[in-house]
Amino acid sequence: MCYGIVFNCFINEAYDLNRKIFLKGLRDGIPIAMGYLAVAFTLGIAAANIDMTAFQSFLMSFGMLASAGEYAAIILIGSAAGILEMIATTLIINLRYFLMSCSLSQKLSPEEPMWKRMLLAWFVTDELFGISSAVEGYLNPVYTYGAAAVSVAGWCLGTVLGVVVGDILPVRLASAMNVALYGMFLAIIIPPARKSRFMAVLITLSMLLSLVFSKAPVISEISEGFRIIILTVVTAGAAAFIRPVEEE
Repeated sequence: MCYGIVFNCFINEAYDLNRKIFLKGLRDGIPIAMGYLAVAFTLGIAAANIDMTAFQSFLMSFGMLASAGEYAAIILIGSAAGILEMIATTLIINLRYFLMSCSLSQKLSPEEPMWKRMLLAWFVTDELFGISSAVEGYLNPVYTYGAAAVSVAGWCLGTVLGVVVGDILPVRLASAMNVALYGMFLAIIIPPARKSRFMAVLITLSMLLSLVFSKAPVISEISEGFRIIILTVVTAGAAAFIRPVEEE
């Protein structure tokens, strides 16, 4: 009986802890969801222009969770491209998420089961990666699940609304909603930049290199996904070499 009581207390305590972490992720994901709602709305408008239904757009958004990849897919669908071409194009554009997933896997406890790692990888987006990477110590995947629960809902809802009511809004107003995405990025990068001068320099350097990569004669010909991967490897590798993180 004593062992049963201890076991039940342990289970309840773990449940309460995960519940708090999930709710924190849910709360942190609300601003992301608002930004996603606006950005996905414009994707829904583009999907409606090629006669995609609201349900088809919902499945696309829920399965991919990538603005650039979905926009490329919509263009390819509209041009009657082949399935292999669609798969290859979206895979190349979204390659950076492989890198993000590998990075987040290093923040997980070695005891985390594989199914939790796989589920976490599915929910990796630029913004969810940003807030998950900012967690101190080991990342409890429940935090990312909470943030994903609300942000993915906003993403899918925005796509559906864009298909259903997108034609009602003026084109300029719908396009202006993309500004919300930049607000999300600023909310992610400003706090760490204020805490660390090195981080502020690194973020500024990354922005400058990103501009150079988009204008350079040879590099600009590379797809956006590959450019982001190259830029991430270069800047992260240089930062790790200059200021490595000491293990506790």
